[in-house]
Amino acid sequence: MSGIPHSLFISDLHLCESRPQISRLFFDFLRTHARNAEALYILGDLFESWVGDDDETSLSRSVVEALRSLSDSGVAVYLMHGNRDFLLARPFADASGARLLADPTMMDLYGQPTLLMHGDTLCTDDTAYLAFRAQVRDPAWQVGFLAQPLAKRHVMAQQARNQSEQAKQGKTAAIMDVNQQAVIEILREYAYPRLIHGHTHRPARHLLQIDGHTCERWVLQDWYESGGYLRCDAAGCSAHSLTCPEPDPR
Repeated sequence: MSGIPHSLFISDLHLCESRPQISRLFFDFLRTHARNAEALYILGDLFESWVGDDDETSLSRSVVEALRSLSDSGVAVYLMHGNRDFLLARPFADASGARLLADPTMMDLYGQPTLLMHGDTLCTDDTAYLAFRAQVRDPAWQVGFLAQPLAKRHVMAQQARNQSEQAKQGKTAAIMDVNQQAVIEILREYAYPRLIHGHTHRPARHLLQIDGHTCERWVLQDWYESGGYLRCDAAGCSAHSLTCPEPDPR
């Protein structure tokens, strides 16, 4: 760590074998920008899909090794579940040196009360998604799913992704975005903190006036085409974009 103490926030990387340029960007980010931070917070959807910690791939092993290297260097790594990787569990966290975060998590971030969320629970207009979320977050459902053979889990996960993509075709952008009243209610519940979340893929900084309080809401960038992170220190937060590195010619 060097310079002004700061923490970094990322989400919605959706790492998968079909987009190796994003994996390279992530590993480069861990070797460079993240090494200078006090902490890295991954606020959900690190992977495009996760069917259990027993499903080891070359990509998952590389991610574990890269996060462990960052953690061993002295950077605290925190991991929150998203809507794609909600089955990430203690074995993955222990191997990578990450600490699992509840959603939501309230923290003191350099003197500023800050609420961390993945963001999907704020999309209250998308009732079909919230019903699906309640099902797959149920411990009994998860036990039954993880008891299935690995190959069957992959098939079920692909079917769920296909259904999700089809469902999106019939939804408006407003339905898939956060509900403003839900945002107001969560900020009121936690005494008007700063809010940092991902999920919606609509990176922006919003200022809200709630009950005479000014609240800041940061939406993190997704990593589908490129990448980005939020840097926060005692002076505030700032968003930064990342460009995919050129592939190794070897």
